Amino acid sequence: MHVNRTVRSLALAPVTLAVLAGCTGGSEAAAPKLPERTCFGVFTRSDLEPLMGNGQEVKESGPAEMQLNAYRRTATCNVAVDGEGRFLASATRQPLEQSFFWNAQLIKPPADTLPLGDKGIVYDTGARVLLICKGSQDTFQVELSLSGSTDQVEKGGSRPLFTRLMKKFVDAGKQQTQCGV
Repeated sequence: MHVNRTVRSLALAPVTLAVLAGCTGGSEAAAPKLPERTCFGVFTRSDLEPLMGNGQEVKESGPAEMQLNAYRRTATCNVAVDGEGRFLASATRQPLEQSFFWNAQLIKPPADTLPLGDKGIVYDTGARVLLICKGSQDTFQVELSLSGSTDQVEKGGSRPLFTRLMKKFVDAGKQQTQCGV
């Protein structure tokens, strides 16, 4: 009889440990594992981790590169965690005759000027930059746009974060869209 109780106790030990382990971890899931490179190969895992928050599954959607031309005018990358969008990067090309419209007056708190490209702004949840591309065969403009969920970002840290991300995006955007080539 004593042997049976010992066997039952040993059999229940892993279950008890599993339940306790689940309780000590809290209800929050761990930060999701991002790919080493995301969004057109521009951003590293450490670049985007501040925007990801907690979750289980990361999904990235979008093309491998942002090469744009007169027929393929946009490229968008979306990074979602557990089905919730956490980061969006897009590049849009159009002729110079058309203009991109940014109503900065609607952005609250007001956007700051971003000294990148030909025109740029940064705000609490993203950034935009306009590039005027004068090449040997074609002249066009490209709008680069970033936005993200800043729930996990330290207060006051989102604009510096989006400024750093946009610097990388502008450098890659000029190359991949052949801006000025």
